[in-house]
Amino acid sequence: MESNRQKKINQILQEEMSEIFRRESAKIRKGILISVTEAKVAPDLSSAKVYLSIFPAEHRTLLMKEIHHLNPQIRKMLGMRLAKQLRQIPELKFYLDTTLDDAERIEKALRGEDENPILK
Repeated sequence: MESNRQKKINQILQEEMSEIFRRESAKIRKGILISVTEAKVAPDLSSAKVYLSIFPAEHRTLLMKEIHHLNPQIRKMLGMRLAKQLRQIPELKFYLDTTLDDAERIEKALRGEDENPILK
């Protein structure tokens, strides 16, 4: 069960990380959208899981590698933005959020548009 403090920090992390990715992705590449779908901080506030949705899909693997490589710089930017709100900035772990892809795949399967050879 998340404490109120965790919920507040989750929300703050999600908002600030969204702003960081919005700014930085506009500088790096045009036509790429990186959105932070969720942020979950550990109970001891030492680490946080950040779930990212990247569009278009063909850039996901490359961008996730870049994001993992730039993790220290991203954490530093976050620290500068949250210096007045948090004493310690959590270690960040980035994960790809494929929820929308999974929903689309299931929807196609229900409509009979999937590539399942058993049903054809």
